[in-house]
Amino acid sequence: MRILHDQPAELYSTFRLKTRLATVIEVRNLTDLQQLDTSSVPLVLGEGSNTIFLEDQSRPIVRFTGASITESWMDAARCLLHVEAGLNWHQLVTVTVVKQLWGIENLALIPGSVGAAPVQNIGAYGVELADICAYVDYFHWQTKTIQRFNPDECNFGYRDSVFKHQLAGKGIIVAVGIILSKASKPVLSYYGLDKLPETSSIRDIYQQVIVTRSSKLPDYRELANCGSFFKNPVISNAEFLQLNEKYPGVPGFKLTNGQVKIPAAWLIDQQGFKGYSNNDIGCYPKQPLVLVNYGNGQTEDLLSLVALIQNKVNQAYQIVLEPEVRLLDSNGQQYV
Repeated sequence: MRILHDQPAELYSTFRLKTRLATVIEVRNLTDLQQLDTSSVPLVLGEGSNTIFLEDQSRPIVRFTGASITESWMDAARCLLHVEAGLNWHQLVTVTVVKQLWGIENLALIPGSVGAAPVQNIGAYGVELADICAYVDYFHWQTKTIQRFNPDECNFGYRDSVFKHQLAGKGIIVAVGIILSKASKPVLSYYGLDKLPETSSIRDIYQQVIVTRSSKLPDYRELANCGSFFKNPVISNAEFLQLNEKYPGVPGFKLTNGQVKIPAAWLIDQQGFKGYSNNDIGCYPKQPLVLVNYGNGQTEDLLSLVALIQNKVNQAYQIVLEPEVRLLDSNGQQYV
């Protein structure tokens, strides 16, 4: 276990606002977790690719750094990987591509740790973590024990899970089990991959995902950002038909439950935000769904831009955009 005091938040959030973190605790295994003092309930953090500290953080922060992968074969066609939460997600995807194990190649280049993946039920290009998740191992602060949650118990939804709601603040994810396939199972229905042939190799798909994402999303190491800032709103089919009547050509993707997902990027772009800046906080010129910090961004600049985008979109389409990114106040509570 390693305990660090008075840390710059820039080291722990890819948006890099200049706030401070009172205490950061790094734990590697179950022994560290059982020895951890949780009388002051800690805030769990992965790699900070989906978290922005709006204010100096008084709440202690815990990061799980164990990063091993254990492989076992369920049968001739399926492999189970037990992956510790501290491993970088893209690193895991790269390992599976090298091993020719199908299932998460569409999720390449998504920033963050394996432990953060179930919380958001990360997804891209027609694939979600829920599609391949076998279980999630969760350490409870109160009982100091690990509980294994099966996929149904995780209550996965669009960028959602039980870990964001009923279990929020009650523990930390320590490992994730994923089931991958030895057989070719390409998912090529989404724009960016739809031109690839069905015979594409797993490496072809992996590389195309990287090229597509890189063409419209900035590298957080070069330009501070947390990726897609807002969730894609989901509306009823009746609401979509009304919207399409008023705005012909509005894109929408039908979900299995009959609802329709609207690209938040389109809504924001239509309101003229591509490349818009509020001092040193702005919308990325190639993708307005991504808010960026050009170097000296301030909390008030970010919050005013978020409010402006939400208000403009709501006035035009009667749709409320919800942040996908965690915006945390001094007590680690969601601000917006």
